[in-house]
Amino acid sequence: MPDSATLPIIDLADLDRGDDARKALLDRLRTVTHEIGFFHLAGHGIEESSARRLIASSREFFALPEVDKLEIENSYSPHFRGYTRVGGEHTQGYIDWREQLDIGPEREAVTDIDPTRPWEVLHGPNQWPSQVPRLREESLDWITRCSEVGMRLLRAWAESLGAPAVFFDDAFAEPDPLLKIARYPGHDGAVTNQGVGSHKDVGALTLLYPEPGSGGFQVERDGAWLDVDPLPGHFIVNIGELLEFATGGYLKATVHRVLPPPAGSDRVSLPFFLNPGLDKALPTVELPDDLAAAAKGVGTDVHGGTLHSVYGLNALKSRLRAHPNVTDRYHTDLARSFDR
Repeated sequence: MPDSATLPIIDLADLDRGDDARKALLDRLRTVTHEIGFFHLAGHGIEESSARRLIASSREFFALPEVDKLEIENSYSPHFRGYTRVGGEHTQGYIDWREQLDIGPEREAVTDIDPTRPWEVLHGPNQWPSQVPRLREESLDWITRCSEVGMRLLRAWAESLGAPAVFFDDAFAEPDPLLKIARYPGHDGAVTNQGVGSHKDVGALTLLYPEPGSGGFQVERDGAWLDVDPLPGHFIVNIGELLEFATGGYLKATVHRVLPPPAGSDRVSLPFFLNPGLDKALPTVELPDDLAAAAKGVGTDVHGGTLHSVYGLNALKSRLRAHPNVTDRYHTDLARSFDR
């Protein structure tokens, strides 16, 4: 299967096509994630019809009057769940030009936060739009199916690095996945030139399903920005800071961004983030000598802050930065004390 103009293609079905195909897949997965940290994913087993249904329901929600969408605004959620209006999220201190829903595991809120476990503020229920009731079932089903794909990838990465396939499994016994359903309205650049500003993802891996025909997604490579056009039926996959941390920098969490579409158009995308439990760190992989020699070590995040091995600390620093309305309403003391 040929590569796209900018990213390699990984066919996950090669894991089940015999020993030779499996070995070639593992070698290719390790190489492309070391070199660029991004690829297109085929053979994942999720039907395009599932994505079309979720995108259609999402568009129905985003077409509601603003007053209806704001009934589930994230400012009502100390857990950073629910709707974020256009311009309500920031990356590197600048306004992101998108609206979105943040959806995570359905859990009870922690009422008495242990100061040594500040990430517990992220535990809590989702907010759902009453006007589009099917969005709840479709979103939770998408999270379940993407989690299964993500775990297959994690096990493949472990094998490709010389570890047992189940090497990362314990950290994901009670994972903390996150689905963002994002709509990017067209923009003329008068307020901001970013749909989402340049960043690395803070978890383990990301499965992005862009609306077919959409553009604007860019990956940084060797100081230049590469345009990544979606391929029908494929995910765009990248690793997050936790896998970079677990491999001493051998696998690469790559900076990326999204540009707003032209004025008069819009696009919807489904970024899904597979993360371990909030209190978990990924175990460090003992790399073979030849791979260890190519590991560049773990640096700071793109904001110049600390890259944490415990997922909850990475997640919390990201939410406190990105959603000032929630931070200012519920977490001012935490924001002052937390190293962001």
